[in-house]
Amino acid sequence: QVQLVESGGGLVQAGGSLRLSCAASGRTFSSYGMGWFRQPPGKEREFVAAISRFGRDTRYAESVKGRFTISRDNAKNTVYLQMNSLKPEDTANYYCAATPQVLLPTGPYAYANWGQGTQVTVSS
Repeated sequence: QVQLVESGGGLVQAGGSLRLSCAASGRTFSSYGMGWFRQPPGKEREFVAAISRFGRDTRYAESVKGRFTISRDNAKNTVYLQMNSLKPEDTANYYCAATPQVLLPTGPYAYANWGQGTQVTVSS
């Protein structure tokens, strides 16, 4: 099991940037692929990005490609989401999650451990 705590959310103007962090507890962080999901108000949770256990492979939703970058630092048990050129439609509660699967799944059902979320609001 791994426990996850997100931080770094906030209010930003359109075109701005934010970096989200997700700190994981435990010594087995590198055993998990990590993902970021978001849930806009009144909508279902959706995939944003994922990264493999040692950071070699990444995967992104089409809506964020070229604007968001996922990375991880296994020495710090932390995964990051750098978000640039933010748009109002990026407004959501952002969650990090851990999966034991080697592939990079996009479905939330594949992720067993979740953080509590951090709110990102992008004003126009």
